[in-house]
Amino acid sequence: MHDDQHYLQHAITLARRNVEAGGRPFAALLVRDGQVLVEAVNEIHLSQDPTAHAELLAIRAASRQLGARLDDCVIYATGQPCPMCLSALYLCGIARVVFAASNESAAAFGLSTAAIYEQISLPLKDQRLPIQHVPQASMTALYHDWQARHAGH
Repeated sequence: MHDDQHYLQHAITLARRNVEAGGRPFAALLVRDGQVLVEAVNEIHLSQDPTAHAELLAIRAASRQLGARLDDCVIYATGQPCPMCLSALYLCGIARVVFAASNESAAAFGLSTAAIYEQISLPLKDQRLPIQHVPQASMTALYHDWQARHAGH
């Protein structure tokens, strides 16, 4: 728990610097075996890329060093990871997520992603964003091809 506090305070310091530089109050640290591997801040203000969240940037940088699996890493984030970032954390196998500010505390500042969590919890047909499944038979053959090429990997 002491280490969690230390890393969260470090992330908050990075987020404060990001706000002072015109960015959003979000930062993330990726830590493995007590060592900070990556520090990242939200860079939407720099790139205009709406996916340039601190957690995703940290995952991308760490994956360049370690590969696609980050099973033994912990991510420390200033805010509750949004659904996009949380999905990415699951996909890369992060061992643990620790965050400082919840969606509830961020809501008053317009920084909550609770509404997106709510939408994606609904069946596809009930979500606000129209999502249409158009099955394509050729995808089954493509999946078989992929599986054959990756058998035993």
